[in-house]
Amino acid sequence: MTGFGDDPFVTAVKPLVDAMGGVMMPPDQAGTDDVVLAWEGEDVVAVRLPQLADSLDHILLALERKRGRPLAELDRKAKQEVVRILEARGAFAVRHGVETVAGALGVSRFTVYNYLNRENAAKGE
Repeated sequence: MTGFGDDPFVTAVKPLVDAMGGVMMPPDQAGTDDVVLAWEGEDVVAVRLPQLADSLDHILLALERKRGRPLAELDRKAKQEVVRILEARGAFAVRHGVETVAGALGVSRFTVYNYLNRENAAKGE
């Protein structure tokens, strides 16, 4: 059998695990909260999922990479779009989510709430 890091299944799921902010490890190192992925009846890789707060930081960094610059440097319309994306991904259900997003965007909590309220009003909620 190939080494853990060389397994084609591990290579295939790595981008997804990275996007979630997870950590991959050999299945025999899995803890009780880790997810063990099997392929063709054989345990191939274990995935340790991040805590919700860590996921939010990971999502913010991914959004920065996608836009090619710090989120605080975006214009108002782009910041509103970021807030919409984050709301859809549940970012504001995380404790201190609004504060974390406000810090990343370089705006106040009030501004983030304003963006959220504006979005909800546009949906007719």
